[in-house]
Amino acid sequence: MRFTSLVVELIRARPRLVVWVVVLVQAAIWLLLPLIFYGSPPGNLAAILAFGREYQVGTDMGPPLSFWLADIAFRAAGNHVFGVYLLAQACEIATFIAFYQLARAIVGGPQGVLAVLLSMTVVVFSSPSVEFGPLILARPLWALLLLHSWQLIGQNRRAAWFAWSIDCGLLLLTTPAAMGMILLVIGFALATERGRRTLKAVDPLYAVLVIIVLALPYLIWLIRADVLALPAVPALAVLKARALHWGVVLGGLIVATAAIALLAILNSRWFAREAEDAPIIYRPPVSPLAQQFVYFFAFAPAIAGSFVSGLFDLDRAFGGAGVALLMSGLAVVVATGDLIPLRRQRLLRSVWAFAVAAPAAVALAAALFLPWTSTTEVPTSLPAAAMGRFFDDSYERRTNQRLRAVAGDPEIASLIAMDRRRPHLLLDAAPQRTPWLSIPKFNETGGVVVWRAQDTAGTPPPELAQRFPGLVPEVPRLFDRLVNGRQPVLRIGWAIVRPK
Repeated sequence: MRFTSLVVELIRARPRLVVWVVVLVQAAIWLLLPLIFYGSPPGNLAAILAFGREYQVGTDMGPPLSFWLADIAFRAAGNHVFGVYLLAQACEIATFIAFYQLARAIVGGPQGVLAVLLSMTVVVFSSPSVEFGPLILARPLWALLLLHSWQLIGQNRRAAWFAWSIDCGLLLLTTPAAMGMILLVIGFALATERGRRTLKAVDPLYAVLVIIVLALPYLIWLIRADVLALPAVPALAVLKARALHWGVVLGGLIVATAAIALLAILNSRWFAREAEDAPIIYRPPVSPLAQQFVYFFAFAPAIAGSFVSGLFDLDRAFGGAGVALLMSGLAVVVATGDLIPLRRQRLLRSVWAFAVAAPAAVALAAALFLPWTSTTEVPTSLPAAAMGRFFDDSYERRTNQRLRAVAGDPEIASLIAMDRRRPHLLLDAAPQRTPWLSIPKFNETGGVVVWRAQDTAGTPPPELAQRFPGLVPEVPRLFDRLVNGRQPVLRIGWAIVRPK
């Protein structure tokens, strides 16, 4: 009698259950880890909340939808960052569920599970999902856009036009890369006969109207802010350096797929035992159009995103690695064939689990052990709640008014702006970035100015004293980080600007 592992049987019989289990477990890991081991939110999440609190139609940080949703989730959780962490994981769950629906429509349910498992190693490894923002929100919208595009082009389901237009409109309100993502979809449609036939109907005109209605407020803001002009093309003298940067970004995306390559090698015949009778995951034949669709969206977003990043000297792939590499797992499954044997199952499970859990382990080690081995400050170790509570209470005791605004060091000020009173954030070094508050208005309504103190007297930096004449520093406040380790105690200089 043959023996087949329970995992393989579940993949064959209950593929949707397997997807939900692995997605929910991964989301639970990234939900609990920051709640337990982070003293402050990662990256620029605090700034996203500060900008979202103002409900601006547009800012220099990009379209407004992710900022608005972050503020709504933050308020719904009682002004606690748990709501934003939960929203980020909801986006991850929606991404992989929509991706599974697409994979199931192309390669069937069982092999769709394999595509989700492979893509999960790439997306989780290349861009962890704790730091909610435009890059995180764009992932489920991109997955839904691909799903509805395939329903239109590959399955001729005209009812999907409305959902497709909603996806495009929300993408335009989420990320500056949305127009490029939509153009990739339109480009594929124009390049195929079925796609051109789909575009000849009347439905695309109604879809365009829906997209315009959704994106119109942001478009009006772009026109008024005079930021519709394209970035300047770099001079010939720097094109070589930009080409090298393109190669670096593209190489980073390729490295992010290392887990998929390793799993494919370990599952190949090279490492198989001769007498091994491996279980096989079947699928119906994949049409040439479906193969073209999968390969195009597996390679085009990565190449285009890295090229734009290299051309304009961006730090990461334009649109995010989670968008650029989402289809990589499905591309490997389609390229493997109609029959996929699962050899050395225990080793494959171990390697997959390590690839998914490694980013969480690295984040945990950075939070708990890096302070003991390095003097470099871990950004998530700052005590955001304690700082916000202290400065809010101090300001209220001194002025008998609630804290309305905070300025000074952008990182510290953003964390204080997360306090339960939600004071406004003023970026005094670049006040045009925070149009809801200016330095004269700040001096009139009052607030707290903070900085990292370099001495026990709490002397403010010269540029800060110049922007706020007559600043009287208070005794610096000492805060303990989540783990101090070898680092000195955090010393924050501060001063109160009394309301007029």
